[in-house]
Amino acid sequence: MSHVRVTSQQVAQKAGVSQSAVSRVFTPGASASIKTIEKVQKAAAELGYRPNSLARAMVSGKSRIIGVVVAYLNNQFYPEALEKLSKKLQERGYHVLVFMASNSSENIDTVIEEILDYQVDGIIAASVSLSPKLSDKCRAAGVPLVLFNRAHEISNMSAVTSDNYAGGQKVAKYLVSSGYKRISYLAGWEGASTQRDREAGFMDELNESGIELFSHGFGNFEMEQSCKATREMFNKAKDRRPEVVFVANDHMALAVMDTLRYELGLKIPEDVAVVGYDDVPAAAWPSYDLTTVRQCSGQMVSITIDILLEEIQNTNSRPRIVKIDGPLIIRSSTRNNPN
Repeated sequence: MSHVRVTSQQVAQKAGVSQSAVSRVFTPGASASIKTIEKVQKAAAELGYRPNSLARAMVSGKSRIIGVVVAYLNNQFYPEALEKLSKKLQERGYHVLVFMASNSSENIDTVIEEILDYQVDGIIAASVSLSPKLSDKCRAAGVPLVLFNRAHEISNMSAVTSDNYAGGQKVAKYLVSSGYKRISYLAGWEGASTQRDREAGFMDELNESGIELFSHGFGNFEMEQSCKATREMFNKAKDRRPEVVFVANDHMALAVMDTLRYELGLKIPEDVAVVGYDDVPAAAWPSYDLTTVRQCSGQMVSITIDILLEEIQNTNSRPRIVKIDGPLIIRSSTRNNPN
C-alpha cells in the first residue's frame, strides 16, 4: 500500500491560510499569530502532515542541528552533561546529533569531517582535543566550534571549562590544613587539559606549602588502570603508603575506593582518605560519600550554548575562553587531623 506524502500546500488550503504561513508556524523562531498557529496545527494533525526539516534547511541554509562529539560516556559527568546540552538546545529550537570519537587525532579528524557532511550549524566538542588545522577547517566551512570541558592553547577556538587549576589548589590547601603529610596524586590522561591543569594547581599549592608529593600514579581516566595504580600505591606497609590520594576525576576515585576497601581491606577515611573531582551523582551516594571538587555542569552547559549560538548568529564574534570556579564538597571520605 503506497503512502502519499501530505504537502504544506494541502495544509494551507485546509487551514485557510497561505503556504508561507504554514512555513512560519513550523519554523523555529519565526512569527505567526496564535490564531494562525492553532488553525495550521489542527489542519496538520488531521491530515497527518510532517514538515520536511531537510528541505527547509536547504532553503534557509540553516539545519538547526548541532553536532556534539564525545570521546567516552563511562564517566558519569558526560551523560549528565549531554542530557543538559540536548535539553537546553531543544529549548532554543535546535536538535543534537551525537558522534563518538576516540582521542586519536586521526579519528577525530574523520568524525569532524562526517559532522560537516550533515550540514550542522555548529559543533560542541566534549572531552576531545582538536588540532589547529581542524579548527581552521570548521571556521572555513562557516561552522563555529566550542570546546566543552577542554581548554586549548589555540586562540581561535572558544572553550568552556571548570577552573581546574584553582580546583587543584583548593584540594591541596584543604589537605594541608587538615594535617595530612603523606599526600599522593593519581593522574588522568595526560593529553587532557583538565588533567594537566588539576595536577598543576595541586602541585603548585603543595610546593607553596612546603609539602613534597609522597607518590604519583597514572589512572588514565580508566577504571582498570586506576585499580592497578591503587594496588601499586597502597599494597605495602602502613608507613610506606599515602595517608590521602587526590584522584584526577570521580570516575577513577570510585574505582580507587572500591579497590582500597574490597581488595586491600583498608578503611576510608581511617586508614586512607580519598578526594575526587567532578562531583558526579555517585559521589554523594552513602556507599562512597566522596570529598570532591564540583564541576558546575549546568552553568558550563548554558555558557557553552550561549557562546555557540552567538557565533552562529555573528560570524565575526571573537572566541571566548571561560573558566568556571567550582566549590570543594567535603564529605566523609576525608577527615581533619588524621594523625
